[in-house]
Amino acid sequence: MRLILTASLFAVGLLFLFLGAGFMINPETAAGDFGLVPSGTMGLASLRADFTAFFIVGGGCMVWGAWKRNGDPLLISAALFGIAFAGRAVNLVLLGAYTGYWQPMMVEALAVALSLSGSRALPHVAINHEDD
Repeated sequence: MRLILTASLFAVGLLFLFLGAGFMINPETAAGDFGLVPSGTMGLASLRADFTAFFIVGGGCMVWGAWKRNGDPLLISAALFGIAFAGRAVNLVLLGAYTGYWQPMMVEALAVALSLSGSRALPHVAINHEDD
């Protein structure tokens, strides 16, 4: 079961890494897939900076945690995607549904569930302060 969990974390993390790379390399196309339209150079810079960071850190922590069999970095992924899910839920309550609203929420919920499951199943690395 742990093998399936770590393989799933690794695969989903890679997907997020590729999404992040897409925002760095071609932000216009990546933004369109998310219903965004950048406004000028500042908008492109924001997409490249913010969306790349979000997906690279979130996916990178999933890959790192799976590869190293370490539950610590998975908490970072769970927090990032959990906050994204909460933002979508607030938008759903305040503004209502849009076509396909549930798809990104399912991806984020899956990322949170995988990350939290992995964090519980994999060991955490203790920090030894006696050497400081």
